Amino acid sequence: MLFMDTFAHIRPYQDNEVQVVLQRLLKEPELRDALVRFRFANCPKWLRRPLAWGLSFHLKRRVAGIRTVRDFQRQLEPFIQHMIETSTTGLTVKGLEQLDLSQPCLFISNHRDIALDPAFVSWALHLKGQDTVRIAIGDNLLTKSWVSDLMRLNKSFIVKRSASSKKEKLQVSKELSAYIHHSLVAENAHIWIAQREGRAKDGVDKTNPAIISMLMLNKPKEQDFAAYLAQLRIVPVAIGYEYDPCDLAKANELHQQALTGQYEKQDHEDVASISRGITGYKGKVVLCFGQVIQGDAFASARQVADEIDRQIHTLYPDMITTRLAAEKLGMQPCAIDNGVSRNTLEQERNRFEQRLNSVPDDVRQRVLAMYAAPLLPRSPSLHE
Repeated sequence: MLFMDTFAHIRPYQDNEVQVVLQRLLKEPELRDALVRFRFANCPKWLRRPLAWGLSFHLKRRVAGIRTVRDFQRQLEPFIQHMIETSTTGLTVKGLEQLDLSQPCLFISNHRDIALDPAFVSWALHLKGQDTVRIAIGDNLLTKSWVSDLMRLNKSFIVKRSASSKKEKLQVSKELSAYIHHSLVAENAHIWIAQREGRAKDGVDKTNPAIISMLMLNKPKEQDFAAYLAQLRIVPVAIGYEYDPCDLAKANELHQQALTGQYEKQDHEDVASISRGITGYKGKVVLCFGQVIQGDAFASARQVADEIDRQIHTLYPDMITTRLAAEKLGMQPCAIDNGVSRNTLEQERNRFEQRLNSVPDDVRQRVLAMYAAPLLPRSPSLHE
C-alpha cells in the first residue's frame, strides 16, 4: 500500500475512496443529463427534466450500496449490455480462450474509439470470469473533473501528456512505466493501452515504438531485454467496428489539418466524442486477441512494435464496410460477396450508401479511405 501511494495522483481510485468520489459525482448535473440522454434517447426533450430528477433519486439509492470498485463496475453492466444491444448488431470475441489468463496481460490494441476500445476488452474478460483491465487514459481527455472521477472509478490511470519539458516528459514516462510494471507483477492486474497516442483517425493502425520504449524504462540495467519483455506479457488485440460513430468528425479533423496545417479542438470535444462513440450505431463489433509476445528474437522496441503490427494486421476482422469502401475507391482486390447472400449484400450496400449520403463531398474520400485502410497491409496492390 505504501508503494502504491507513490502513484496516488495517477492510479485508479481504490475501494476506500469509492464512496467519497460517488457522492461528488451525484452532485454533477452534466453527468446526470448525459445519463438521461443515453438511457432515454428516444424520449421527447420536455420529458428529460423530470427523468433527470427521477434518475437522480434512483442513483442515490443505488450508490448507497456501492463500497468497492468492483461494486461500481457491476452497476455499469446493464449500461454496457444496453449499449451492445441498441448500438451494435453483436459483439464477437476471438482468441481469448487461447490465453493463460491466470497470469496478467498487457493488452495493446489498435485505437478507434476513446472509451469503447478498452470497454470491450474489459467486457470480453468479464464474460470469461476475469477481472477487468486497468486503462491508460491521457490527461487531455480529462477536461472536466467529473469525467476524471468517472474514469478513475472505472480503473483508468492517467497518462500525463501535458508534460512540456524534456526532463518532465522523461520523469512522467518513468513513473508510468513503473506503475504499469507494478500493476502487472505486484498486483496481478490486467492492463490496456493503445498502440499509439490518439485514435487512428485515418484508419491506419500503426504501433509507435515510443510506447514500447516507455514500457522498458523501468527495466533494470542488468536485466536482459527479452527477460523483462516476458514479464510484461504483451498481447496484441485487433478491434474492428463495422461503422464508426465518429467517422465524420475524424474526417473533418483530417480535412482541416490538410487545408490549414492545424486543427483546434473545441472545448470538451473529446467528451463529446466519447458520448457519440457510446450511443452511435456501430454495426458488427469484433475483438481478436493475439498471442503473448516473448522470446529472444525480440531485442528492441522497434522489433516489438513490428510484431504488434503484424499480429493486429493479421487478426483484423473482415468487415463488409471495409470492402464496400474499397470498392468505392476502385481498389483491388475487393471481392465482397464471399459468404454473403445477394439480398444481404444489397442491404449492406444500401446502408453504407445512406451513411455516405450524410457525408459532405469535401470529406467523403477521407471517410472512404478510413474504412478501406485495413485492407492496405494485406494487399500491396492497394497502395498504388
